[in-house]
Amino acid sequence: MSRIDRYSGISIALHWLMVLLIVAAYSLILSRSEFPKGSEARALVKMLHFSIGLSIFALVWVRIAARLANGPAPAITPTPPALQQKAAKLAHFALYGLMIGMPIGGALILSFEGQALPWFGLFEVQLPIPENKDYADLFEDLHETGGTIGYFLIGLHALAGLYHHYFLRDDTLKRMLPK
Repeated sequence: MSRIDRYSGISIALHWLMVLLIVAAYSLILSRSEFPKGSEARALVKMLHFSIGLSIFALVWVRIAARLANGPAPAITPTPPALQQKAAKLAHFALYGLMIGMPIGGALILSFEGQALPWFGLFEVQLPIPENKDYADLFEDLHETGGTIGYFLIGLHALAGLYHHYFLRDDTLKRMLPK
């Protein structure tokens, strides 16, 4: 495949880095129940979850900038039907919404709980938001709902890539694989 038939190297690297970070964020928050409330281990797991969320938030903007700098996505060969292309755009839009919205929700939860946003123990940022337990609870519910929606969006995205690769035998997946 020539370069024009693939995403840029930075887009490919950011895509797979984001995959790893998202898997880590989900894994960490799911594992927190393995540790007693108030324990140092549970606090570490939560801090890493929040830190990875902030990293995802920062990197999604780098990813968007790289996409804008490199122009439109490389065309899929053979060209999928128009409805399938629209569904893919909607799914990608939703995934970007997830990568932006979930970290914002997490930051609001911490802020409304009166906590600073940690980043791997290197620094913390306190947002100028007054404590409000009701808002913290609301955003926690929204964050959990977003996480559940994320399972389906991510699963759909992965299955679509595999379906295109193994059943339709087009170059959808190959465009995003490292050389």
